[in-house]
Amino acid sequence: MKKLAFAIGASLLSLGIASGSVAAEERFITIGTGGQTGVYYVVGQSICKLVNRGAAEHNIKCTAPSTGGSIANINAIKEGSMDMGVAQSDWQYHGYNGTSKFEETGPFEDLRAVFSVHPEPFTVVARDDAGIASFDELKGKRVNIGNPGSGQRGTMEVIMEAKGWSLGDFLLASELKSAEQSAALGDNKVDAIIFTVGHPNGSIQEATTTTEAHLVPVEGAEIDTLVSENPYYSKATIPGGMYKGSDEDTNTFGVRATFVSSAAVDEEVVY
Repeated sequence: MKKLAFAIGASLLSLGIASGSVAAEERFITIGTGGQTGVYYVVGQSICKLVNRGAAEHNIKCTAPSTGGSIANINAIKEGSMDMGVAQSDWQYHGYNGTSKFEETGPFEDLRAVFSVHPEPFTVVARDDAGIASFDELKGKRVNIGNPGSGQRGTMEVIMEAKGWSLGDFLLASELKSAEQSAALGDNKVDAIIFTVGHPNGSIQEATTTTEAHLVPVEGAEIDTLVSENPYYSKATIPGGMYKGSDEDTNTFGVRATFVSSAAVDEEVVY
């Protein structure tokens, strides 16, 4: 009986050691996304769902919290508080080279692109009663320029700089997150809202369905120069009929959404 008890005890001890070693080998990764109603959030959540489904095999568990967007994700990866994230290709470029918004923090040469997700045209939606038929007519209007840290805010500021505009050129420059924009447009708190997103987009569908609104072209000499001088930009067209109120094609420009990580993250975890 004593031998049996010893054998059982030894077996339980070995199981405890084994399970402890498995637990010790568990790895947790965090993916930076964007607003909860945006595509970046869906991308991160979908990747984590696939990763967590196979957690028993690879011992990797994944979370994908909502974040401020592209710039915030790149900064978090650089700081080590996140392992991976979704970011616009222009901010990936600037993050790696230490230019534009990343000039003060310097180059992040360990930043790596894992794969490209989808094209993202810069998109402006305006109320029909605001008298906005072109991008230049945003001057003197109430415009949501995007929350700090988001890719769309960064792109808006790039366009403003190219045109020689400042925040003072708007009657109101609000900083709402993507999830708050459609309601603000419908409640007549702003005249126009901006996105850098893949299409069709749920927030834009909501905005154009609940409010008399339309897409605004983003084109002209300054945009042509931005596209010709920067490899991460390209001309884009949003097909007519995709959204209520915009039956004709809408010309604009845009970037691509990319999935990024750091060279410091274990290659096996990434792939």
